[in-house]
Amino acid sequence: MIHFLEHKTIDRTKWDALIAECGNIYAYSWYLDIVHPGWEALVEDDYQSVMPLTGGKKFGVNYLFQPYFVQQLGVFSKSSLTAETTEAFVKAIPSKYRFAEIRLNEGNAFADGAQGVEYHRNVLLDLNQDYDTIRAHYHQNTKRNLAKAESCNLQLVTTVIPYHVVALFRDNRGALLNKWGDAEYDVLTTLAQVAQNRHTAFILGVSEKGVGQLLCAAIFMKTKNRITFLFSGLTEEGKQRQAMTWLLDQVIQQYAHQPITFDFEGSDDDNLARFYLGFGGEEVKYPSYTFNRLSLFGKALLKVWKKL
Repeated sequence: MIHFLEHKTIDRTKWDALIAECGNIYAYSWYLDIVHPGWEALVEDDYQSVMPLTGGKKFGVNYLFQPYFVQQLGVFSKSSLTAETTEAFVKAIPSKYRFAEIRLNEGNAFADGAQGVEYHRNVLLDLNQDYDTIRAHYHQNTKRNLAKAESCNLQLVTTVIPYHVVALFRDNRGALLNKWGDAEYDVLTTLAQVAQNRHTAFILGVSEKGVGQLLCAAIFMKTKNRITFLFSGLTEEGKQRQAMTWLLDQVIQQYAHQPITFDFEGSDDDNLARFYLGFGGEEVKYPSYTFNRLSLFGKALLKVWKKL
């Protein structure tokens, strides 16, 4: 049977043992504690299968949503998941949740035509091959950009701290976004710091040789069989020098010929997806799930809420 557990009753040892087998960084208990304190869960057969629930309350309505810095959650299991299992879990979501917009993971399947299900794009690259073979499968545009970067006298910087990555992003692409504020950036900084202390993250940057100013920097999460490109910052000069292409290639070189998947973490954005696919990765789909149990008044309220 599938049981609903409040946050305080979750057995973290059993939970994390299962997540370690699945290789998904987002679902570790310590990760969820940072991005969504008080998370709850559905658990089946003494932690043989689990599903984290990240809920909130607004206008008196309990709802489920996807926290920042969490691409995929959903159902995790010690055995292969079927559509029936995935659907049993989403049906077991407590009735107190009146509305949900959540993203599950690439191992979660639904029957064809299942209501409330849409699919999103991720890009994965198998690193368990020699680097020359991997690079041979780079797209021509990526090879050209990498050649340009290699002519720009770049160097890898290993002394980058989370604040540097956040500052690079905020001062450049982040300056065009209104949805993030100090609270979100503080969560990201804490997440990276804790992950570093737990040896599940590394941070790298790129600068011109002999010049201290960063052109780009990125936070990578690491489990035993997956590296996830979590977050990055890039200056306009770094963009012109193809610094991010060079940085990703450096990581690929370092971890090539190991049983590791490089997870580019997206994207539904066609331009970003094209950039990621340029490294020879494979497009992989994962589902999102939406339901709406609200009354007509509640649905009208939801429309107002989404505009706020």
